[in-house]
Amino acid sequence: MNRKRLSQISLSGFGLLLFALSLWTINNELRQHNLSDVLRSLTEIPSNRLFIAIGCSIGGYLVLTSYDFLAFRYIRHSLPPSAIIFTAFISHAISNSVGFALLTGGAIRYRLYSNWGVSVGAIAQVIAFENLSFWLGLFAVSGIIFLLEPLTIPTLLNLPFVSVYPIGVIFLILVGAYLLGSYFYHQPLRIRGQTFSFPSFRLSLKQIGISLVDWGLAIAVLYLLLPPSIPLSYFGFAGIYLLAMIAGIVSNVPGGLGVFETVILLLLPSEVTAPAGLGSLIAYRGVYYILPLTVAVVLLGLYEINQRLKARS
Repeated sequence: MNRKRLSQISLSGFGLLLFALSLWTINNELRQHNLSDVLRSLTEIPSNRLFIAIGCSIGGYLVLTSYDFLAFRYIRHSLPPSAIIFTAFISHAISNSVGFALLTGGAIRYRLYSNWGVSVGAIAQVIAFENLSFWLGLFAVSGIIFLLEPLTIPTLLNLPFVSVYPIGVIFLILVGAYLLGSYFYHQPLRIRGQTFSFPSFRLSLKQIGISLVDWGLAIAVLYLLLPPSIPLSYFGFAGIYLLAMIAGIVSNVPGGLGVFETVILLLLPSEVTAPAGLGSLIAYRGVYYILPLTVAVVLLGLYEINQRLKARS
């Protein structure tokens, strides 16, 4: 068995272990409650906060399409805005829920962008740029929040740090190095046979600016769905959300399902009961994942039906 295959098996095993631990932790948190408590907490979410959360979710996915706009500017390729928005929304909505964003989102982009005459090489660059933007944004936002709100890391995550402060420092160093490279280094780099060029400094700043809005809206969705009486500010909650999101991504579990919820439940203030917290998380999954996924699947299905009808005619 080669080293790459062994690494893949280890990552899958690690993800399954974290998923199992997450389910056990959630069950342990809810052992004194029943399903009716969770369902009741769902009905207690104020309708005005629910509608605002849906609006934030819609705004967040529109902002996500901006990464693809920047990517096409980076590769100096033009495409109708409607085509970019359509493709980017479907890619993000499906990959966010299914997981394995590089594979799922990349496959959708190959399928749709190629139909609009974009070359395979250009699509590969768009995918690479979009994924780079995701990580750059996550590092930038997390770095800032972790320094401002250095919360304690749960022992369940088994990280070599007591708080997120050192992680924030590391993240901001990486972002700073990227910005310095985009400002000073204009020659192409060759990494493992692949050529990479830093975007312009202005484009790099736009990547970070868009990511701040993107993550800000995503955090707001869940924050709005939590009990209004929660003794936690938006920025105080942002650190919890980002740590949970990072744990979900690292776990390799599709959508971070279970792992994300576990970290949130462990770090929420004691004033928020387990049923109330889980009810808010279920609502969040529905608003930020299931709803956009449903719309994306319908749009993709209609598109494919239209393509078949065109082919037959």
